[in-house]
Amino acid sequence: MAGNPLANQYKQTAIKTATRGQILIMLYEGAINHVKKAQDCIDKKDTAGKGRHIVKAHDIINELTNTLDFEVGGDIARNLERLYNFTVEQLIKANIEGSKDKLQFVQKTLEDLLGAWRVAVVDAEKSAKQGQGA
Repeated sequence: MAGNPLANQYKQTAIKTATRGQILIMLYEGAINHVKKAQDCIDKKDTAGKGRHIVKAHDIINELTNTLDFEVGGDIARNLERLYNFTVEQLIKANIEGSKDKLQFVQKTLEDLLGAWRVAVVDAEKSAKQGQGA
């Protein structure tokens, strides 16, 4: 992937120094970005681009699924797994049908989850800092 070498270096450094929570947020942001790009590709009648971006979003959601800890997360992890699986199904249907509606649903779902995770990550990081200062 060509691009600005300094931007790529910055991105790699940000990933290497990020907390687990920050990486989770980056994954959600990446999936949302690819879903948006897939919608743009539908508008431009770029079938190959649509497919490429849907596959990237799908891969990110699969990674989110793979990182679920069912022992620690219990019902929350199981519910997230079901939601991720449903989201992937919608991505597949959107790719086959060229459906912006399905992509908009996926985008909204991911944005809602991202909002919740942002709050959780901030709260967890505050708690960790308070624990270190005590």
